[in-house]
Amino acid sequence: MVDLGSLIWHASMSMLTTAAPVCEPAGTIQPSMFNPAGAPAATILGITWLLFVITGAIAIVVLSLIAYAAIRCRRKDGDDLEPAQVYGSNPIELAWTVIPLLIVFLLFMISARGIFDLERTTPPEGSLEVSVTGHRWWWEFDYGDLGIVTAGELHVPIDDGKPADLFLTLHSADVAHSFWVPQLGGKMDVIPDRINHLWLQANAPATYVGQCAEYCGTQHAKMLIRVVVEPRADFEAWVANQQKDAVAADAAVKEGHDLFLRTSCINCHTVRGTVANGSFAPDLTHIMSRDTIGSGAAPNNPKTLRQWVFDPQNIKPGCDMPSMKLSRHEVDLVCAYLETLK
Repeated sequence: MVDLGSLIWHASMSMLTTAAPVCEPAGTIQPSMFNPAGAPAATILGITWLLFVITGAIAIVVLSLIAYAAIRCRRKDGDDLEPAQVYGSNPIELAWTVIPLLIVFLLFMISARGIFDLERTTPPEGSLEVSVTGHRWWWEFDYGDLGIVTAGELHVPIDDGKPADLFLTLHSADVAHSFWVPQLGGKMDVIPDRINHLWLQANAPATYVGQCAEYCGTQHAKMLIRVVVEPRADFEAWVANQQKDAVAADAAVKEGHDLFLRTSCINCHTVRGTVANGSFAPDLTHIMSRDTIGSGAAPNNPKTLRQWVFDPQNIKPGCDMPSMKLSRHEVDLVCAYLETLK
């Protein structure tokens, strides 16, 4: 179920913090639920503002009465030590019972309607369906019938004049996580041994940044989500590329290719078209098609890739990927090969 209370709390925090620790390319929208890009996020923002206005009005009335009482009824010289006593008023007691009940009922009905609109167990017509698995500390995306498994970045097609709908089936491989892309929809918990669903929607092409919103351990803050909403032609080109096996290693990177296949990397990572078929870590078949590595921990470029392969603990301390104890020369060889996986 969408937790509106948590959404409101996270909304206030999003004004003070940013989720993205890396330099983002042009067209990337930083996370803030106050800039909705689709119907689910707009619904949540509308409820948030309504709650803010109603509770703000109550706070103003209560604080004004307290200030009035403190000023009007303060003790003056010559006053009796004990003021005149008022022993109840049925109209006042009725008012402060009925009015709060009406306010609570109104908020309940509006929140329930919002939850009903957002909660879906079946995908909207024409939506892209993706299975999401939360790991410590990265996201895996399985496109099902398209035969694509990738990590860190979700690609979604959008047609002119129509919003892009995305329907996620959420699982956890280890501990409790929470999937949240503020501009596109609500926050949904990702719980071990439980399947949850989440509907997201985008009205315009852009890259939307999200975040794991449930503390899940040491590198919770570096468990980012990137949703790339792109024209359908670009999406289909991306799909066609992702469906291909890794390019064959040419002579220039053959030494790095062979070294990679001799390390224990192949026990955790998959590179389709090679003997590397691990399932415990991100699929590397097209690693260089992603903007970041380490689920947003660093931009994906030759320099940071070498830092990551040499010792990922320097970029993401506590992550499950160990240093392979390769020499600098060996790191250069392996990375030269990885850079061909586009």
